[in-house]
Amino acid sequence: MNENGNSLISIQNLKVHFNLGGGGIIDRITGGSPVRRVVKAVDGVSLDIKKGETLGLVGESGCGKSTLGKAILRLTEPTGGQVFYNGKDLAHLSTGDMREQRKNLQMIFQDPYASLNPRMTVAQIIGEPIRTFNLKNGKSVEERVQDLMETVGMSRRFVKRYPHEFSGGQRQRIGIARALAVDPEFIVADEPISALDVSIQAQIMNLMEKLQAEKNLTYLFISHDLRAVRHLSDRVAVMYLGKIVELADGKSVYADPLMPYTIALISAVPVPDPEIEAKRERIILTGDVPSPINPPKGCHFNTRCPYAIAECKQIEPLLAEIKPRHYAACIRISPEFPYIEENKQNNLGVIGAGVSEK
Repeated sequence: MNENGNSLISIQNLKVHFNLGGGGIIDRITGGSPVRRVVKAVDGVSLDIKKGETLGLVGESGCGKSTLGKAILRLTEPTGGQVFYNGKDLAHLSTGDMREQRKNLQMIFQDPYASLNPRMTVAQIIGEPIRTFNLKNGKSVEERVQDLMETVGMSRRFVKRYPHEFSGGQRQRIGIARALAVDPEFIVADEPISALDVSIQAQIMNLMEKLQAEKNLTYLFISHDLRAVRHLSDRVAVMYLGKIVELADGKSVYADPLMPYTIALISAVPVPDPEIEAKRERIILTGDVPSPINPPKGCHFNTRCPYAIAECKQIEPLLAEIKPRHYAACIRISPEFPYIEENKQNNLGVIGAGVSEK
């Protein structure tokens, strides 16, 4: 799905499954044999992230967004699949070889309160990765730390302070400075603004944009806030229950969504104009997200989709190009019939461009 062949990160059929063991007391009561329970947090994701772009990753809580980001960096070990960075498969590198790659691949964590060691000063927190990779030593480490503080919009005087002396927004700036300390090429930003006040969120997003332009950074920006994703992202991938269900450039996803799930997500984004907001129709999905231990057969979204037909429970849709550079996974849409609402009105059956029998 990378037309230009300039991927920095190429993810191919990546899987992260967590084995929970047998069913325990339920199996003993029913007299059945133990059932192996597996959480399929990420279930066969393929994505390309182009050099210098921001790929937004959105979806409901529990869909596997953060697990995917951590699996790319091997903070969570993948169960299967491949993650290529500059031609090297990160998923199968040895521990030593992966350690050498970590200075190129960094992460901004979601919680600015839990991600900083409360026993370390700012100078120690930001300087630790510099010393770990032997990039500088002595006074040059202190100078580098002070430069990074200025880069993220904070005073050099704060380097001797501890995390509890800062606000949430300031702590997140320190986390960003730590990620930048080793001059990475790729950063996974895992919900970096979700724990911050709205006014501070805008500051952090503007800072991330500024740093990307100055340092030619590539981001995977993970969030459930579609407004933030729309502001920052060049392309947007929509995730549902461990799978990517729609992928397109940022404008297309918001102006012309194809998947029923994406349409429902976007309908929940408030519009600042009260007149327009009053006329908008909110799409309320019925039911909760199914358990990743026992996902529905066929299309995982069929239990909540207002357009589901019988075949949706049997056929697993593949991510297919419906419009130029706009991919979706639905058996009820195709390049010839891209809009599911029209297909419902015309009572059209299975017309998907790519399907997989399950």
